[in-house]
Amino acid sequence: MTLRQGFFPLTLTATGLACRRGERVLAQGLDFAVKPGEALLLKGPNGAGKTTLLLTLYGALRPAAGAFAFEGADPDGPPFLHLFGHQSAVKPRLTLAENLAFWLAVNGGGGLDPQAALDAVGLGPLARLDAGYLSAGQTRRLSLARLLVTPRPAWLLDEPTAALDPQGEAMVMRLIAAHLEAGGIAVAATHLPLRLEGARVAELRLGS
Repeated sequence: MTLRQGFFPLTLTATGLACRRGERVLAQGLDFAVKPGEALLLKGPNGAGKTTLLLTLYGALRPAAGAFAFEGADPDGPPFLHLFGHQSAVKPRLTLAENLAFWLAVNGGGGLDPQAALDAVGLGPLARLDAGYLSAGQTRRLSLARLLVTPRPAWLLDEPTAALDPQGEAMVMRLIAAHLEAGGIAVAATHLPLRLEGARVAELRLGS
C-alpha cells in the first residue's frame, strides 16, 4: 500500500451556499466545485467563516441557505470524509502506535499500517513513546497520520500546517499532493500558501 492508492471519483459542488455560526451568517452566496485531484484553499481573515464552512461541509452544521453535495458518494456506503481540525484527538497515555491502532479500529483500515503512517509523518522512531510527551508540532504530525491509516477521498483541513516548522509544512504539502494524485479532493482553510506543485488549486476568499 502506498499513499497513491486510487479513490472513487468524488466531486464537491456548492450553489448559493451560506454558513451560519449561531445566529450570525458568516459566509453566503458561495458557488464552487472541487473535482477529483483538485484542492480548494479557503482564504480570509479570522472570523470570516472558514472553519464554519468546513464544519458545514462535514455535516456538523446545517447550511443557512443554498446547498452542497458530494457527487459520486454512496450515502449508504463507508464514510468518505476526513475532518482535520484544531483538536488533536490524541490520547496522551497511549503510545503513538497505540493511538493509530485505536483510530484504525474505529475508522477501519485500507491504508498504511500504523508504523508506515508514522514513518510518513516523520515520527517513526517514536512509535513506542507515550503521546503525552510530544511537542505541539509532533502532536500535529500524529494527528495527520490518522488520515493515512484510513484512506478517504475527501479531506477537510483546518490550518493543517499550524504548529509545524518549515520541514513539517513541506511534509503536509507532500501528503496533500499525494492525496490529490490518487484522485482525492481537499478543502483547506489556511493563512499560508500551500505550494502544491503540479496540482490543480483554486482559492475561495471569504469575508471580502
